[in-house]
Amino acid sequence: MAELERRLDHRFRDRHLLERVFTHASYANEHAPTPDHEPLALLGDAALGLVVAEHLLAADPGAPVGVLTPRRAELVSGERLARWAAELDLGTLVRLGRGEEQTGGRTRGSILGTTLEALLGAIYLEGGLEAVRRVVGRLALW
Repeated sequence: MAELERRLDHRFRDRHLLERVFTHASYANEHAPTPDHEPLALLGDAALGLVVAEHLLAADPGAPVGVLTPRRAELVSGERLARWAAELDLGTLVRLGRGEEQTGGRTRGSILGTTLEALLGAIYLEGGLEAVRRVVGRLALW
């Protein structure tokens, strides 16, 4: 976890929140009443979308929405999120249920992407939009 925090340049204050980031629904279902990371992923997805839209507008303020929208969609696509999550080695940190573990869930793109979104959601809760901007910029997601 220390290596991840170093790479993100973000130290998590709430370790329970960080634990939730890495709790997949399959694990939560097997260990009730453990909460999963899906609500954090919803928040992280929204924060990421806003940060990416800000970046695109700043980079090309005259671009029409018809150009910016597909650019944003490409940058926040599940495939791209999964690739970034794999580069951060998030799959090794995810808590999975037995079935997901046995069927390769640690490398499944949808799980990796959702985990990255949950991570960004937790960063937003702890540090606001500026913290998300800093992490996204640090990861050079553009």
